[in-house]
This record gives sequence, C-alpha cells and structure tokens, in this order.
Amino acid sequence: MKLVAGNSNRPLANAIAAYLKTPLTECLVRRFSDMEIFVEVRENVRGEDIFVIQSTSYPANDNLMELLILTDALRRASARRITAVIPYFGYARQDRKTLPRTPISAKLVANLITHAGADRVLTVDLHAGQIQGFFDIPTDNLYAAPVMVRDITKRYTDGNITVVSPDVGGVVRARSLASRIDAPLAIIDKRRDRPGESEVMNVIGNVTGRHCILIDDIIDSGGTLCNAAHALIEKGACSVAAYATHGVFSGGAVARIQASKIDTLVITDTIVPTEAVRVASNIEVLSLSALIGEAILRTSGEESVSSLFD
Repeated sequence: MKLVAGNSNRPLANAIAAYLKTPLTECLVRRFSDMEIFVEVRENVRGEDIFVIQSTSYPANDNLMELLILTDALRRASARRITAVIPYFGYARQDRKTLPRTPISAKLVANLITHAGADRVLTVDLHAGQIQGFFDIPTDNLYAAPVMVRDITKRYTDGNITVVSPDVGGVVRARSLASRIDAPLAIIDKRRDRPGESEVMNVIGNVTGRHCILIDDIIDSGGTLCNAAHALIEKGACSVAAYATHGVFSGGAVARIQASKIDTLVITDTIVPTEAVRVASNIEVLSLSALIGEAILRTSGEESVSSLFD
C-alpha cells in the first residue's frame, strides 16, 4: 500500500499517513508558467495498491485537475489499483437539473475521475447519497457522525439535547445522529428564494429549554445555520451549537457565524481551515484522519468498511 497526496489538504494527508504509519510517497506537483499542472511520482509504484488523497475544495478546478493528473500518472506507472480518497467531493451540490438547460456536474466529475483511471472512490458525507450511483466503480461514502457523536457526548452530559435539521433535505442525516445519542428531533422549515440566501419559516418540534444541536453536511455562506439558530433561540432554546462536516466558508461566512447565536460550530478537517477559521472564537475543528485512515486500511485489506458505522 502506498499513499499519494495532492496539494489540496496536506495536513490531513500527513495525519492519515501518521495514523497508518506509512510515509507519503514522494511526488512532485507543480505549475508551469501558464498554470498547467505537472506531476512526477518519484517512487516505483508498479503493482502497488495506491490511495490518492485529494479534496476537490477551493480552488475546486485546480484541485480536481491535480487529482485527475495524479491518477493518470499512477495508472501509466502500472499501479495495481488506484483509490481516489476525496474527503470533500466538490460539485456535489450540482447533482440534478434544477432549471432547464443546466448541467449535472456531479455526474460529469464522476465520469472524469473514472476515465482518468481510478478503480475505487472513498469520500466523506456526500451532499446527496445517490451520487454514489454516478460512479461506475465501487464508491464508499464515509460518515463523520461517529466522530461528532463522541464530541457531543463529552460536551453534553445532562441529556437535555434536541438534534435539529436546518432544512427538510437534511432530515435523514439529523435523524441518524439523533438516534445515535437517543435525542429527539426538530426540523427548520425554510424557504430559499435564491442560492446562498434562506428565510426561516417555522420550527417543527419542541425546543423550549433545550440545548439544540444543528446538523449539516456543508457550510457555505452560513446563512442557513445562522437563521436557524436565531429562530431556535426565539422559540425558547437555551443554547444552540452546530456540527457540520465540510467547512467551505465562502464570502463573509466566518464573520457571520461569529456574530450569530451559535455558541460553538464544530467542523471537520476535510477542507483545510483558513486562518480566519483557526482564529475564530466559536469555531472548532475535529480531525477525521483516524476514520479515513481506518477505512483505507480496511479497503487495502479487503475488509468491511461499513462495519465502521455499526
């Protein structure tokens, strides 16, 4: 087994390598003057089981091209099997036609990764589970929920918790986590007039006097979570925390969250935290290196990955 890392999330790649006690394969990824990407794998990988660790986060197109070119280089170097480990799968929110004459970009990206030469894909908390079906190769979708549950149970010991989905689309995710900690579920009914903007309409469920925990997969502008937190406090919640897997944080999202009613926002390291995130007083980061590392180990050993979440 060998680990190869692109430039999108070196800290996470190093942490995964440390967990597996396997050094990263020496690999050069650089740009020509016109920003073309050049890759050189400087170790023999013939017949090896290769895991390429690369999130397709900002800058999404550059990081996606790095992944594709790394995969092609490894395939041409006669690697036995190539698994694309994509902690954050970019373009996942474009998983359907929302308007006439619009693309399904998630499917296009899946095709690109497959045709580049990947044999498997391993990712974390896809925005929509059905994206697994966009790939014509085996795809494992890991869940950050076990890591979040451990953190929640350490913080809240009185059991006075309500798990809240910030929108109807996230109910399955929130219900799954609520069942793990034996907590009731509430739902925010909202209306989104345009991308990046949302208006809270109603809170479904009893949140009065409860510690509310908002669960989401992606934080982009932060508007959804901030509006939800404000609505929960107005409905009598005694505190609001939030957990999300992928911290995209576009625009003024970090400042918006710091000024909101959210006491603590906990994200994971699938995307490298920016300096603004690292110094934010109410944002904390959990590492998924052990979870991803264990999934890599089980994949390499042809063992069950799904049993990680039983």
